[in-house]
Amino acid sequence: MSTHHPNQIRALIERLARLSEAEDWAGELNPAQMAALSYLSNANRFSRAPSHVASFSGSTRGTVSQTLRALERKGLVTETRSQNDRRSISYSVTAKGRELALSGKALDNAIASLPPDRVQALEQGLGNVLRTLLAAQGGRSFGLCRQCRHHERRGSASYCHLLKVDLEPAETEQICHEHEPA
Repeated sequence: MSTHHPNQIRALIERLARLSEAEDWAGELNPAQMAALSYLSNANRFSRAPSHVASFSGSTRGTVSQTLRALERKGLVTETRSQNDRRSISYSVTAKGRELALSGKALDNAIASLPPDRVQALEQGLGNVLRTLLAAQGGRSFGLCRQCRHHERRGSASYCHLLKVDLEPAETEQICHEHEPA
C-alpha cells in the first residue's frame, strides 16, 4: 500500500500547471491571456465581466483589465458596454478566439488517454480539493448552471430562480459566477 502525501500531490499539480503554461508561452498568448480566453469561452452571459474573470483566476482587476485589452487587440474578444449602466462591461469571445480556446493542448490529450474511470476519479478528486480550498478562502464555486441550486429544469427548457430568467440550452453547460452547489 502506498502512502500519498499532500506535498507530493501539490508538486504534481504545480508541475502540470507549469507544463501547460509553457505550452501557452509557445503559442500566440501568454498563460494569463489563455486562461482568460478559456474562462470567457466557458462562461455564461451573466459571468463575462472583468471582475468575474479576476475572481475566477485569482488575479487582480487591473491585471485582468490589461489581459482583456490585449485579447481585444488580437481580435479574440469584443467588449460590450451595458445599455443600462455604461460603466458595466462584459466580453464575448470572437470566432477566432473560440477556435484558439478550443484547440487541444498536450494536457487535454494526456487526460483523454486515461481510462474513463480514471478520468472520472481525477475529476471528482480535483473537484473536491478545489471546493475545500474555495471554502477555506471564501471563494466562489463558478460551477455549471445545471448543477446550481437556483437552476430548474422545465421540460426542455431551463430557468434561473436567482436571476429570474429563462436560460438558453447552451447556458446550462456553462460556468456561472452566481453558482451555488445544489
